[in-house]
Amino acid sequence: MKPIMMRWSKDLIPVEQALTLDGLFWQRVSRSPQHEAYRWFDRGSSTWHSLTWSETAAQVARWRAALLSEALEPGERVAILLRNCPDWVICDQAALSLGLVTVPLYTDDRAENAAFVLRDAAVRILLVQDLHRWKRLADVLDATHPLTRVVLLESSEDAQALAATDARLVVASQWLPQAGVSWSQRSADPDALATIVYTSGTTGKAKGVMLTHHNILSNTRASLNVLDVYQQDIFLSFLPLSHMLERMASYYLPMMSGSTVAYARSIGQLAEDLNTIRPTILIAVPRVFERVYQRLNEQIRTRPAMARWLFKRATEVGWVSFEHTQGRRRWHPQLLLWPWLRHLVARKVLDRLGGKIRVAVSGGAPLPTNVAQLFVGLGLPLIQGYGLTETSPVISANSLENNRPDTVGTPLHNVQVRIGPYDELLVKGPSVMHGYWNNPAATAAIIDADGWLHTGDQVRLIGRHLQITGRLKDILVLSNGEKVPPADMEMAIGQDPLFDQVMVIGEGKAYLSALLVLNATLWVTLAREFTLDPHDPASLQNQHLIKAMLARLREALKDFPGYAKIRRVTLALEPWSIDNGLLTPTLKIKRHQVLERHRTAIEQMYALED
Repeated sequence: MKPIMMRWSKDLIPVEQALTLDGLFWQRVSRSPQHEAYRWFDRGSSTWHSLTWSETAAQVARWRAALLSEALEPGERVAILLRNCPDWVICDQAALSLGLVTVPLYTDDRAENAAFVLRDAAVRILLVQDLHRWKRLADVLDATHPLTRVVLLESSEDAQALAATDARLVVASQWLPQAGVSWSQRSADPDALATIVYTSGTTGKAKGVMLTHHNILSNTRASLNVLDVYQQDIFLSFLPLSHMLERMASYYLPMMSGSTVAYARSIGQLAEDLNTIRPTILIAVPRVFERVYQRLNEQIRTRPAMARWLFKRATEVGWVSFEHTQGRRRWHPQLLLWPWLRHLVARKVLDRLGGKIRVAVSGGAPLPTNVAQLFVGLGLPLIQGYGLTETSPVISANSLENNRPDTVGTPLHNVQVRIGPYDELLVKGPSVMHGYWNNPAATAAIIDADGWLHTGDQVRLIGRHLQITGRLKDILVLSNGEKVPPADMEMAIGQDPLFDQVMVIGEGKAYLSALLVLNATLWVTLAREFTLDPHDPASLQNQHLIKAMLARLREALKDFPGYAKIRRVTLALEPWSIDNGLLTPTLKIKRHQVLERHRTAIEQMYALED
């Protein structure tokens, strides 16, 4: 019997036929109208539903008709504030097909940040998930805002009552016509603006990245040269579609390949959805893999000695098998154990991920090497990629056949790279943005006169593979001149499950310190070990506890140079979150805001430098 993959088929839409992102959708509907396009969970009926490409097109036609009634000019902006769902795609496609520009917003972002984006992009129409989110946003929007229409996806009695009192506000079910009119693929400029995607803004106000249809299409097609994707593939989408990685890799890419996309219910229900949907392709950020890694290690620590030994042997032999398959290691007799260990240990772990994943992609931030090695050693086909919103987004990626987990892969075939001063990675190619919206100064600062985009990331080359070594802006320079990249240290410390969040500091100082947010559950147990009251804030300053934490940090950083030693710590229990303004919507730490929040504690850590 032939393997199932031999019966799978490709049906990639050429960029030259698509021309635009809405042209890509039109071509897909024409090619495979009855193939399943999207699957989602309906909370009202507590069942999974699906749409074919033809049924999706019928919904797009309704949204096109409704948008046409608003008399917008091509190039005007439509914002989308929705959870991942078919309506996100449907609204985006309807707007794009009319030459409008879509502006994604994060559902969990602070209202002030969303209001800034709406003002900066002069958004005319906003599609919003529910009444709660609209009320939060309405409170911070002034009367002079150019927003002329707000469409609520929620259709409750409260939503309809509020809509009756606000001329701008409509409920989607009442705004949309019963049916739309079919349309043909338009003749449009591929270099026209398609979307403005606002970056996270870790150091200040977010900047609007201007991406054209061709920017995104060229990046999508180049990514498919690295990763084979088939019509029979099923993607499980759970990262926000507002994030350019998810939007390209779990929206436009499966549309180009004709695959099915299922939308997870929530991060909290991800484990259950993995086993229900049983996806073949999974796109995730490192934090997802790190959490599973920590949970696995916690569970293994409580198992009998034989089980711990088997798990350790499975990951070790599995890694040797992977390296042998990649052609980097000779055959070894211990490989004879791998089929047995894979069946006994590895398969049980992979079954928790649905059991059918043929490729998992990690992107958005560096994946710790030990985390990658564990999953790869267990047989998960895990590849790491790298990119920026400004590059639509992928710059480089590993392939399954040429996979070095300690790198972010090789540059896409249509992306030029070179290493500039201070080992900064510079890139050029068709996926590089056209600039920042309303911000020519910021554009000039990142794209030089020769068209090279300065990523701000420091790299080294291992053959043709790129390895990220740090961020230019994040390098800490101690008072003795030593340069320390804090990200690597933070990643190493973060492997300890006690520390939920970590920030290493010390710019211009004689030594390094760290701000540590403790895991609330583990803190209770730890406090009792030190006979401390876990509910008393003063317990976090206990000197015996502080010494124990410093010892844990020394162990975590034992492989780092001697000057990369942390001498002081501040412990906290309140997480850095989007709500308190200390995390971006993509869960990156806003370093300046965290420093300001803990300014007094930091001053105390450096009050007696020695």
